[in-house]
Amino acid sequence: MDSSIFQTTPFALALALLAGDAHAQLASAPPMSRAAVNVAKDGPTSLAPEYPMPYLRPSEQAIKAVMDRVLGYIDRETQVGMIDASGRDVGLKSLDTQSKFKPGFILTSYEWGVTYAGAMLAGDVTGDTRYTRYAADRINFVADVAAQYRKAGTDPKATPVRNMLAPDRLDDSGAMSAAFIKAQRAGIGDANVRPQIDTYLDWIANKQFRMADGTLARQRPLPVTLWLDDTYMSVPGLAQMGALTGERRYYDDAVRQVLQFSQRMFVADKGLYMHAWAEGMDPHPAFHWGRANGWALMAMVELLDVLPTDHPGRPAVLAQLRAHVAGLAKVQSGVGLWHQLLDRPDSYLETSASAMYAYAIARAVNRGWIDRRTYAPIAMLAWNGVSTKVSAAGEVEDVCVGTGVAFDAAFYYFRPRHVRASHGYGPVLLAGAEVIAMLRKGAPLDGGPGQGLIFQ
Repeated sequence: MDSSIFQTTPFALALALLAGDAHAQLASAPPMSRAAVNVAKDGPTSLAPEYPMPYLRPSEQAIKAVMDRVLGYIDRETQVGMIDASGRDVGLKSLDTQSKFKPGFILTSYEWGVTYAGAMLAGDVTGDTRYTRYAADRINFVADVAAQYRKAGTDPKATPVRNMLAPDRLDDSGAMSAAFIKAQRAGIGDANVRPQIDTYLDWIANKQFRMADGTLARQRPLPVTLWLDDTYMSVPGLAQMGALTGERRYYDDAVRQVLQFSQRMFVADKGLYMHAWAEGMDPHPAFHWGRANGWALMAMVELLDVLPTDHPGRPAVLAQLRAHVAGLAKVQSGVGLWHQLLDRPDSYLETSASAMYAYAIARAVNRGWIDRRTYAPIAMLAWNGVSTKVSAAGEVEDVCVGTGVAFDAAFYYFRPRHVRASHGYGPVLLAGAEVIAMLRKGAPLDGGPGQGLIFQ
């Protein structure tokens, strides 16, 4: 093939642009000029590195300033209230099949379940009640909307809360159920929250399709397919239900999911999970998508948070968490962020996954599940990188849009990024809050010139 022809094709141009974008993000300090070297010839080790992101010790105030920008943005973009077909406000008692939520991010989506959890944690850690109220107002509001339609006997499919009234997938129920239960346990959930919890958990525990061994699965895109995302779309809700009710069966199911997903999907020599697994594929391709690994890591952290210390499955879950964190640490980029495909540094740096890792690793450090000296610097560097992706307006940038599963690399390489991809907001709040908690346990040591992020 004529190389000049190949180089001018749109596909070749796209690859060149992608490579240029990745290389720009990965660049460390810019090349040092000869003049700079000459000036410093008597003490080159005293030269200050030119980091492309914040480095060393951020203040609690600096971290919270980033979180506050996010809160301001999501508060503006998720108004509480319903409107009719003409856009006029409508009260709960007047809801009908033409009613809909005010424009903005979807208040009943799994992404916003994570956002509610992030806001509640931010309120707990910082003491700023605006975060707690943000979550409480919206959780109680959507629970009231669902209760009103349920009372009226409206066909769920004719309402804007079908995913609450009649869940038919884990996306509908997992993250939202965990947030609802956290609100209930915290005493900020109103009367209609608990019935909604029961609806969500009934789907997860009793109605979702499962493999013969009880592993939660989907029937798309192939008849028996595991999506790593579903660890978070089930495990936190099951674990929180165990904490709420004291019923061991919920803990048992949550542990089963972590271990059986891991048995099939964890690539031990890399310490990373594949995104999808389909029954009967041999050999099985493994694409280590960043956000899916984030779902799995957060699911394990959420489970260990509430799993009784005497549960027989706890040691195995803890070992799995440690193996995963070790694998992720090996592929963190020099600017603190992780790549869209974790083991492929020519794929773009992605924010939502990086924020998930910052949160989960910091929380594991704070709980004593992993070594603080080894992993606190990784969580700190991750937050520093994530903080550069929050705009002055509070938008979270470079977040991969919602993604199905595939068995080819191009699918993941070219998934778009957008500030309206709602997966980034909750993880940023979670990460900021947990890193603040980590710093309160002891900030990085001041080791003097030439020392980096060193924690005792």
